[in-house]
Amino acid sequence: MSNSWQKSARGTALLVLGEVFDQKAYSNLALNKALTGSSLSAQDKALVTELVYGTVAHKLTLEWYLAHYIEDRDKLDSWVYQLLLLSLYQLLYLDRLPAHAIVNEAVQLAKAKRSRADKFVNAILRKIDIANLPDFQTIKRVNKRYSIQYSLPVWLVRTLIETYGEKRSLAIFESLAHRNKASVRVTSPDRLAEIAEATESQQSELSPVGLVKASGHFAASQYFKEGLLAIQDETSQLVAPIMCLEGYEQVLDACAAPGGKTVHMASYLTTGQITALDLYDHKLDLIRDNAKRLGVMDKITTQKCDARDVHQVFGADRFDKILVDAPCSGIGLIRRKPDIRYQKDLADFESLQKIQLEILDSVCQTVKKGGIITYSTCTVIHQENFQVIEKFLANHPEFEQVMLQHERQDIMVDGCLLITPELYLSDGFFIAQLRRKL
Repeated sequence: MSNSWQKSARGTALLVLGEVFDQKAYSNLALNKALTGSSLSAQDKALVTELVYGTVAHKLTLEWYLAHYIEDRDKLDSWVYQLLLLSLYQLLYLDRLPAHAIVNEAVQLAKAKRSRADKFVNAILRKIDIANLPDFQTIKRVNKRYSIQYSLPVWLVRTLIETYGEKRSLAIFESLAHRNKASVRVTSPDRLAEIAEATESQQSELSPVGLVKASGHFAASQYFKEGLLAIQDETSQLVAPIMCLEGYEQVLDACAAPGGKTVHMASYLTTGQITALDLYDHKLDLIRDNAKRLGVMDKITTQKCDARDVHQVFGADRFDKILVDAPCSGIGLIRRKPDIRYQKDLADFESLQKIQLEILDSVCQTVKKGGIITYSTCTVIHQENFQVIEKFLANHPEFEQVMLQHERQDIMVDGCLLITPELYLSDGFFIAQLRRKL
């Protein structure tokens, strides 16, 4: 049996989709593994990335359409069904190839796998009339309709509508269809304009040291190799500046990996030090690699530690400032990591909130009087954000909220920063601050 089909762009995409859908692999990790060392051209690698992320992002929509043409999907081999999803994604969302070429590619791929599915694949794809697809309006239940239309689970549709109302939620849903921007932090702000021009990027509307562009590979530039660029979303670039570091502080980064915020904070320090924690050795390696590349390793000490045990390990009155970039549902990252939307365990916001509060309860015992805890997440779910702050303050009268400010008024909510994905087509993000009273 020839495996040459695995070396084509669509064959590679099909293999990755199998790992994501059958083995529950993370799409970004499975994709990176498949493309690393691959002999595919840069153009074909870009196509594989588009096909994988696009098919995963639109999975519920594609499945709903296919259900009108397939009697029993359970009778199909999973790869056949995934090939149909992959092909339908191209037919619906990519206009670079004519329909007959997409169908032919799918049939040839089925033939190459030495199966008898090629005739079935051909028949189904030729039966699909793109001009007369079923109408979403036939779905009577509103949450279910939005779920299918925007390929989001019903629990997430319901949660966002309850939180933000229907109108804003629809804007959020629609914004998630936009491809994620490439985003970096410039480590030498005086060279921002030069680097923007050289990399054909634009200054971020949110971060004064951020550059963004619709697509591209900043890491391939000479500026990245020289340590002048750090891969960091423009929203997370807001954390270090808002901590108002003066240079001398002892700082705790309680949930530090992969270290983007750690190295950003370190750039503000002179005599100060950051203690960066994570649970796993390989993640601590990432922090060190990041710090070495950017030349700030002398400001950072890494330590393996569960953030919930900080008070036992470090004792009282140890840190001037603490960052808790808390483990969360990651709902704000859906555009960048499309498979997040299908992980049902993320809907358990109560369990996530419990962990978030346990971390805050621990670290707050180690901050000095007058010291500040900055709490951030990459989610837009209130149970993980505002509710966490409210509950913490209710249980800790020795703390008060610091009212944050930003020039962008639309991201300021109740003294916190809340960036939802539709505002700047960025990651969703949340930042709050707490001060231990003197």
